[in-house]
Amino acid sequence: MSEIARAAELGVVACHTCGMACEDVLAQQPHARCPQCGAALHRRFPNSIARAWALLIAGMIFYIPANLLPVMYTSLFGQGSESTIMEGVVEFFRSGSYGIALVIFIASVAVPCTKFVVLITLLVTAQRRSNWARRERARLYRLVELIGYWSMLDVLVVAIVAALVKFRGLSDIEPRIGIFFFGVVVILTMLSAMSFDPRLIWDGEQE
Repeated sequence: MSEIARAAELGVVACHTCGMACEDVLAQQPHARCPQCGAALHRRFPNSIARAWALLIAGMIFYIPANLLPVMYTSLFGQGSESTIMEGVVEFFRSGSYGIALVIFIASVAVPCTKFVVLITLLVTAQRRSNWARRERARLYRLVELIGYWSMLDVLVVAIVAALVKFRGLSDIEPRIGIFFFGVVVILTMLSAMSFDPRLIWDGEQE
């Protein structure tokens, strides 16, 4: 037995839905279900890596129009212009709204790019059954799960700013199609992280 006991060595399997540790009877009953919630039991998510890759690649593709297409339209005293994510960041920064500019930059550029890099790293190393930095990779996965809940922050900021500007009545801000693509990117990357089975990190060859 290895230094850290594994579920397979203890004869248990975790339910993917409720997390209950169930007796591993999958060898005798391939379609066994969790006694607590009734969900089907699996030692690993079926086709986890393939589904995570598909969702991640789709998210990366949608991230291109999310950055190239305008995300908001601003109008001041009858003169209007459309701006992309980065143009919006620059515009807020120049107007002195440094906090809003920073939030949008982090949520729209830094967080998605970090998620892409982390998910690619997790998927490649899991596919290769690598023993490299297992604990660190497990922490990276938990980090991706944590920041996923805040990925829509910049969309919320644009909505709040638009409401505040309309309330003042001096200018107008409206969302544009780029916000839709960015929302799709957020959803796809969250689904990709959810599809990845973190237990695959520990499935490499024993050292």
